[in-house]
Amino acid sequence: MTKIIAFWCWVLLPVTILAQDSLQVRSPGGNIRFRLMAGEDGQLNYTVAWQEKEFIRPSRLGTEGWGDKLELQSAISTRKDTSWHPLYGERNVIRDEYNATTFTFVRAQDRSQHFQVEVRAYDGGVAFRYAFPEEPGGGRDISIGRELTDFTVPEGTLAYFTNRAQGSYSLLPLKNWPDEAERPLTLQLENGLYAALAEAGVVDYCRTKFILDPKKSNTIACSMYDRVDFTTPFATPWRVIMVAEKATSLLEHDDIFLNLNLPCQIKDTGWVRPGKIMREMTLSTQGAEKLVDFAVKRHLDYIHFDAGWYGYEYSRASDASRVNVDPRRNPHNDLNLAEVIRYAKERGIGVFLYVNHIALEKDLDSLLPLYHKWGVAGIKFGFVHVGSYRWTVWLHEAVKKCARYHLMVDVHDEYRPTGFSRSYPNLLTAEGIRGNEEMPDANHNTILPFTRFLCGPADYTICYYHRPEWKPYLAKSRNARVLKTTSMHQMALSVIYYSPLQFLYWYDRPEDSRDEPELEFFDRVPTVWDDTRVVGGEVGKFITVARRKGDEWFVGCITNNDARDLDLNLSFLTSGKKYKATVYYDDPASPVRTRVSIKQLDVTSAIVLPMHLLPSGGQAIWIRPSN
Repeated sequence: MTKIIAFWCWVLLPVTILAQDSLQVRSPGGNIRFRLMAGEDGQLNYTVAWQEKEFIRPSRLGTEGWGDKLELQSAISTRKDTSWHPLYGERNVIRDEYNATTFTFVRAQDRSQHFQVEVRAYDGGVAFRYAFPEEPGGGRDISIGRELTDFTVPEGTLAYFTNRAQGSYSLLPLKNWPDEAERPLTLQLENGLYAALAEAGVVDYCRTKFILDPKKSNTIACSMYDRVDFTTPFATPWRVIMVAEKATSLLEHDDIFLNLNLPCQIKDTGWVRPGKIMREMTLSTQGAEKLVDFAVKRHLDYIHFDAGWYGYEYSRASDASRVNVDPRRNPHNDLNLAEVIRYAKERGIGVFLYVNHIALEKDLDSLLPLYHKWGVAGIKFGFVHVGSYRWTVWLHEAVKKCARYHLMVDVHDEYRPTGFSRSYPNLLTAEGIRGNEEMPDANHNTILPFTRFLCGPADYTICYYHRPEWKPYLAKSRNARVLKTTSMHQMALSVIYYSPLQFLYWYDRPEDSRDEPELEFFDRVPTVWDDTRVVGGEVGKFITVARRKGDEWFVGCITNNDARDLDLNLSFLTSGKKYKATVYYDDPASPVRTRVSIKQLDVTSAIVLPMHLLPSGGQAIWIRPSN
């Protein structure tokens, strides 16, 4: 569905911005207002208001060399309202609706060079970036080492702070931060509003984190990783400010990151297939074929060979073009990868390979056609460099090269998405999250949907059986990673945590499973969706998400470390239709070792289901039409 695009413009030629002058951009619904202003010295400033109340107080705009002594040459406004169909996603239709203005400035002393501020106002937030158009005389070289953009917020604002992509979160005031803050940075304002600061379209630029301005109170500033050099025409990544009355609404408007990226650049996308995947840890032919059989039985789509299949991953001598198993992983070196790929393909299972950045950087152009020849479905990039201008460009170029050879990608470790998977959907997911490799507690898990998951899918590595009472070898290990949540908490995450490539049973092995009845939910849950509803939630307390595939709904609900009683309103179901609901819940009295029970219910959209959640627990519900 594509709607008519209307546009209008006004042009001011040339006008020096005075203190009383301002220009504004309003969201289509009118709730959000972006206002651009300047002082007498031509210094650029802006504010953002929600329902006429400013939550971004007067704040700076610009980059080094382009922040003051500017004259407004023109302001051209447009309106866009279109819808597009993603290859996969949390919804099968994404609306891209905004009002926009491009403000073009010239230097007061030199009118031959132009600088633009492009602003888009959506109903879920605003985005702006800086553009350097090509001049009549041709391109010019520009270097940016500092961005002037900052965000001044009301006194009493709190931030969900973490200093790294795989870090834990702390709710901190805007004082004495221990380090730079990762993106997105979710803010809790004293008037009850929630906001999130982020960036989108970081493809050929460096990463920007957030710091506290040492001279201006209640102000968050930008910290570029390093200097960026380019030739015009060029545009910086988008600075994104999301705002909502409820934290759940932030997650419902996360399509803003995709909308701020280019449309799909891959002509033939038939080979891009999201799905469920499980890790192969034995690095042996026998173990891999056993896992393939388990994948078929449990309706998984892929198996993944972890680090070590081509040698020690941190050694430059390890050759990722041939199998040579690291003896620390398997001293027998009895992995016949070609045979496993053949065996898996015959049974409809694809194969992913883990490859460390050392091998990728050294041999990428020879490895990709080789893996395509082998019949590999995708690659997990390991420990890639992140942040710098050089390595940000390298990473996204590597994803593009993977697309040429029909290879899907999962980027692990500190990389965080900024919407590039719209342009190159072979980038299915990325880590950039404190997931089950660190076994976080339930409090952490109830913060993630409102922070990390705003910017895109995350590979959290969901577990199920990793408990010492079920695995004797765990109880003997001092460094064992042990789940701090219930079984149903983990199962519910498969709905709540969006990832087109969803790892299940991360630390588990086929022999750990005893075909528990509740595994039916993992068997049936999709990884991509036609519709998504954030039914309820509070940051750090609980969240309930309902997602639809076809005419079936899957619901996941988790609580933090505390027990909780909630009501699930089923009004998202089609009115007048009858449904069957299978409810999977934690039950200490269950005879199953996972302590999970199952009940069947007849439901309609008028039903409200009571849910009792154990501490660190959850529920999963599968709903389908009665017929």
